Amino acid sequence: MPKKKVAKGKRAKPGKGKKDGKPESKADKESDIEKAKANAALWELRLQATDQSLVQYREACRKLARVNEELTNQLYRAEKDTIDITAFLKRQDAAKEEKINMLHKSLKGQEALAREEQNKMVEDYTLQINEMKELFRKKSSDFNMIQDGMRKIKEFQKTKAQMEQELSDIRESMDIADKEHRENLNKMEYKFFKEKARLEREAERTIALVVDKAHNEAIVQLDDAARSVFKENVRLNEALKYHIKEAEDLQKLTNSLAKENASLALDKNTFELMVQKNAAQMEAQKDELSRLRAKVVSLEQALEQKAREPEREEKKKKKKEEEEKILVRAQASQVELEKLQKVLAMRERELGHIKRLASTIVEQRTELEQFFHESLAQVRQEIMASRLQYKKEALQAYRCRLREAAAGKLKFPPIRTFHKSPHSTNSVYSDMEAAAKWTHQPGSNVEISDLTWEQKEQVLRLLFAKMNGQRGRITEELSPATFITQGPESVLPSNPNSVPDIHTT
Repeated sequence: MPKKKVAKGKRAKPGKGKKDGKPESKADKESDIEKAKANAALWELRLQATDQSLVQYREACRKLARVNEELTNQLYRAEKDTIDITAFLKRQDAAKEEKINMLHKSLKGQEALAREEQNKMVEDYTLQINEMKELFRKKSSDFNMIQDGMRKIKEFQKTKAQMEQELSDIRESMDIADKEHRENLNKMEYKFFKEKARLEREAERTIALVVDKAHNEAIVQLDDAARSVFKENVRLNEALKYHIKEAEDLQKLTNSLAKENASLALDKNTFELMVQKNAAQMEAQKDELSRLRAKVVSLEQALEQKAREPEREEKKKKKKEEEEKILVRAQASQVELEKLQKVLAMRERELGHIKRLASTIVEQRTELEQFFHESLAQVRQEIMASRLQYKKEALQAYRCRLREAAAGKLKFPPIRTFHKSPHSTNSVYSDMEAAAKWTHQPGSNVEISDLTWEQKEQVLRLLFAKMNGQRGRITEELSPATFITQGPESVLPSNPNSVPDIHTT
């Protein structure tokens, strides 16, 4: 507009003739004034734009202050949630302890029932023994009658032969059962140690392959992620199935050994009862022998008074024969007692061996659990490091784009928040949540090198839960509230737009 006014002034000047030089200087002055006005208007517009930008920045600062306050509140709520989760886990542990106590009480009840049954059997056999003793006392009461005594001795010899036959049959059956038990135990031990060695080799080979492959792919094959996903996932699925199957086999083996241990304990109790019963029989036989000797003495005195000398000699001879038979019977009982004690000692050694084997299995399971705990701790450290690195790189890139936009090279980028906020539409935590989600289809093959650290943590926790037999709680264990991916705002995820960073130690 000022230039148009200057043009009009120039068209009006030519009509003045000789006064030509003075109007020209006046026109120059007017042109300079118009230019100054234009420059002032331009600077005024620039000042308005600067003021408007300053107002926008002040508004942005106030928004950031409000966001900072919201983040502080969220941090407080997150700490409170952490405390609540810890209390919940403690309550779960208390419930587990209560369940274990209930199982112990149930086991004690079953043991009490078993003891009652054994006591009943002992009482039954004691009654039978008492009946036999009563019969024996009745027979020995007629000892003064020689013929009746001889007949009763023959009957006792027949009974003794039958009992010895039954005892030999029982001994043979026990030997057969003991041989079968030792064979089965040797087979189980051989299978267990063989499986243990194979598992150790497989675990070492798998760990070495995973570490080498992850390191090489992170350094060299970052562009081959799509092709390596399928191969590594196939191997991971096979290893997962294999370890789950091995854990189930170990659990079955532990249960079978526990049952075998319980049966051996019952056998031990049975043998102890048999030893006690034989000892009681020996004591009873000794008492009976002393009573018979006293009775023989009294009979000898009576015979000395009533019978003649040859009859007394014959009586003494018969008395000696009876005493010799009683001594032979006592010696046989002593031999049988020693054999039973040897069998009991052998059973005790086998029971100690089984206990040592069970403790070895428990120690190996403890080592496997320690390995899983160390793996989870390593993965969590990698998650924390990768998240911090991702936040740093994203913040640097955002600031660089702001500087370039301020210089007029690029457009201003959308406002991006670097703290977790429910109202933010462009936050780095959206990338964190994307890194923690499982994006693969169920049943598809996935390479472990293409999983994020958060997804690797989920896989490890799933394996650990299945190893502990917690199949009903797998969904609960994999919920977002239980993983480190939902931790405080200071912990950041790996870059979801690229292959996850791999750190080797």
